[in-house]
Formats: sequence, structure tokens, C-alpha cells
Amino acid sequence: MTVIETTLDTNTPDFRANRDAMLARLTDLEAEHAKALAGGGEKYVARHRKRGKLLARERIELLLDPDTPFLELSPLAAWGSDYAVGASLVTGIGVVEGVECLITANDPTVRGGASNPWSLKKALRADDIALANRLPCISLVESGGADLPSQKEIFIPGGAIFRDLTRLSAAGIPTVAVVFGNSTAGGAYIPGMSDHVIMVKERAKVFLGGPPLVKMATGEESDDESLGGAEMHARVSGLADYFAVDEPDALRQARRVVARLNHRKAHADPGPAEPPKYDPEELLGVVPGDLKVPFDPREVIARLVDGSDFDEFKPLYGTSLATGWASLHGYPVGILANAQGVLFSAESQKAAQFIQLANQRDIPLLFLHNTTGYMVGKEYEQGGIIKHGAMMINAVSNSRVPHISVLMGASYGAGHYGMCGRAYDPRFLFAWPSAKSAVMGPQQLAGVLSIVARQSAAAKGLPYDEEGDAALRAMVEQQIESESLPMFLSGRLYDDGVIDPRDTRTVLGLALSAIHTAPYEGARGGFGVFRM
Repeated sequence: MTVIETTLDTNTPDFRANRDAMLARLTDLEAEHAKALAGGGEKYVARHRKRGKLLARERIELLLDPDTPFLELSPLAAWGSDYAVGASLVTGIGVVEGVECLITANDPTVRGGASNPWSLKKALRADDIALANRLPCISLVESGGADLPSQKEIFIPGGAIFRDLTRLSAAGIPTVAVVFGNSTAGGAYIPGMSDHVIMVKERAKVFLGGPPLVKMATGEESDDESLGGAEMHARVSGLADYFAVDEPDALRQARRVVARLNHRKAHADPGPAEPPKYDPEELLGVVPGDLKVPFDPREVIARLVDGSDFDEFKPLYGTSLATGWASLHGYPVGILANAQGVLFSAESQKAAQFIQLANQRDIPLLFLHNTTGYMVGKEYEQGGIIKHGAMMINAVSNSRVPHISVLMGASYGAGHYGMCGRAYDPRFLFAWPSAKSAVMGPQQLAGVLSIVARQSAAAKGLPYDEEGDAALRAMVEQQIESESLPMFLSGRLYDDGVIDPRDTRTVLGLALSAIHTAPYEGARGGFGVFRM
């Protein structure tokens, strides 16, 4: 039998302490998610409702099939910046008329739905997901265009939004725009470049320049309706394919458009899925509050995969990395999970072989991060840690099966790269509230800077300022600690969301289902030169 036998004791003080620490982090996370849900605040929500309009997430709810989940992506975008948490945009994956779609919705309660630099990054990430996974893209539009004070950061890179719409269409991936209000200036190209366009009567306003700009540019007098209203575009310009009498009607028509897309998944439905044999609630107590304390990732795997059944590959070799085969919601997966934190040469070689095997078998890979990076020191350098670590990174870089990454604990240094961090284009990357990611741990980084400063002072024959050194170390440790936390990283779109550990199996199932909408084939060769 290959069912994992748990050794996790939920009655120990350590487990309870870990659980309490995780619950505290989840409370903090919930407070930040609440800011995104609140949009522009009570005043602007009330104003929006007074106009008889639905909120962004209410529009999404009416669009989706009843009682189906919505995997919201990047909900903490812009966290820690001068802009509202969520970046005035909601993105995610949901099911419409039985079809998994990538949905974006402007939040008009936040500065009229205007796009800021983080909105742009979030929208571009959503486009990447739609293109990689061949998901139809539905845009629920109500935006005043670019947030003008930050135009210098939006205008030039912002053209990629329109480029992406045309590339999606060229790839045979349907694009649908539903216009509820303003869609002005560059925003007019969202419906202008979408395959299917629905506009709401007396609400949609789609024009390159509004009446004031037209007056300034040409001297012509005009009004919103004659210049860019829904009826004009439906009867005169032909930009609107469908004319909706109100918002619910627009969403009903959007559902009918999707029903007629004839868009099929590239892969057959997954096999039957048996739930794990252990309670996912127990995931709250697996990861220690202190990430220096190792934990067994098999306890996580046992609470994620079907039937807790895991066929481990090379279990006696390179033991600080667990690798093996499993199914998750019926989908086959290969799993790489850090066991003791540090990656040695054996782990690197084992990982490279395992990744090649997954590509031979066309099996997606799941990376579960808890690594401090590749081992350093004279013995390990002489033993070839650089070339072996490079072998693992080479395999990850050139693998062609879909990758999903979950940051559970530490994800430091080049180990972050070898475990398919953001720069290595995983189809999805999520983090637990316990995760941390940086070039190295805060104490190590501060210590390195201290050693360098000491050596510099000694080389110049100067006395060393011990008090200044202590202050510098404390400042650097605090800075790196804050910049390695999941909410900070999620705010910068370095992951697709910080998730409750208990939801991991569900989130991974939704991600795997989306992945199987697009065809894929593993690399049968085509890896770079492996230095042996």
C-alpha cells in the first residue's frame, strides 16, 4: 500500500502552537481581504447602488452558473501601496454555462474603476492565465480609463492589454466584453477588440473622447448618448453586438454567448476522486511558527491528494526533497516537496530526473515549497552544488508540462527558482500565510552585510562602529522580514493569492481543471546541456 501513514499528533503543544499561529495569520489575512471586498468604501458603494447598479462581485455572481465556485486571483494586488487593496479590479476563474472562463470586472466604486499601475499588472496576469490555459475571457467593463495622475506608469505598458485581447482571439480563445458604464479613451478598445460585445441601455458610454474632449479638439457639441451610448453603437456604429435593457439582461445575454461558443476542454474529464484519509483542518498545525524548525511535507501531501495515496520516487535518496506520484481530484500529478529545507546535490539530481519523467508521461507538476536554498560551504562547492543546482533549474526551465507552486514555508535563494518560483512561469502560484520568500533569511542577510562592512573597515584600518552595526542589522532584519511576508509579495503580484491551508485541495483542483482546458505535451528532449 502507498497510502501515507500520518505521524502527526494533534494533541501536542507544538501542534497547538502552530495552529494558533496560523489562525492568527489567517485573521490578519481576512482583514486585508475585507478591504478588497469593501471597494471604495461605504460612501461610494452607496452612490453606486443609488444609481441602480450592481457591484463588481454581484455581477460576477449573476454571470456564473448557480452554486459553482469562483477562484478569485490576486485579491491583495496593490497591498502596501498608495492604491486600494485589490487594485480596483476583480479577476478570477469561474464556470459559465458549463465553460470555465477567466473573468475580469472593474470595481467602479474605487475611483470610478480607473486603472492604476497595479490594476494593469493584475489584468496582464489574468491575460497570461487565460492564454496559457485557453480560457474564454469575459470582461465586465465599467472604468474611467487610466488613473491620470499615474499615467506615466500606465500609458506605455498599458497597450499590452489590447495586444493580449487580439492575441487571445487569434489563438481561438473567445473574448467577451459586457459594458455597464464608462469605457472611455483607451478603455474603448476593450469592447473594440473583443469578439463579442454587449452594452447596457442608457448606461454604457464607449468613446475615444468624451464630449468635453471632442469640444476641445474639434469644437463639436455632442452628448454621451449620441457620441457613445449603447443604442447608438447597436444601431449606428455596429460596435455593440447585443443591446441589453439592464444589467441582469446583459449578464443573461453574456451567458447565452458563452453557451454558443462551442468551446471544449482539450482533455477528458478526470477519473473518480477519493477524498484524503485525513482531515484538512489538521493542515493548520503542520507548519511551525518558526520556519527554522523543519516539518514533514508528506503530512501536507497526505491531506491534499486523493485517498492520501502517494507513490514516492527515490525515497532513500536525496531525502530532503520528497518526490512522487499521486492524483488530485482525479488528475494525475507529480509532486516535489521540500522536506528539511536545504537542497543538496542529491536532491537536485533527483529533482531533474523526476521532472524529466513527468515530461515523458505528460503529467503536471506540483511544487510544495519549504526551502532555504541550495547548500553552501567548501565541501558542497567542491562536490558540485552549482552544477547540480543548475541541473534542477535547467529541468524546471525547460519542462513543458504545466506547473503549480504552493509556498508553504520558506522559499529562499536559488531554491525558489529550482522549485518553480514566479520567474519560471508556473501556471498558478499560491502562498500560505506562513510563507516567506527572499534572497535569504533576514538574519543571514543582515549578517552578510555586517561581515562585509567589518572587512571594509579593517581594510581601511578604521575602527568598527559596533553600535552602528547593531542598529544596521536590526534595521535590515526588520526590512527583509516585512518584504518577505506573503501579503507584501502578493500585493506585488508575485503570487496568485494567499490561501487558507484548509482550502488548498479545492484551490488546486480548480487550477488543475483550468489547466486541462488547454492541450499540453511534455518535453521529450529540448532540455539545455546538463553539466554532469
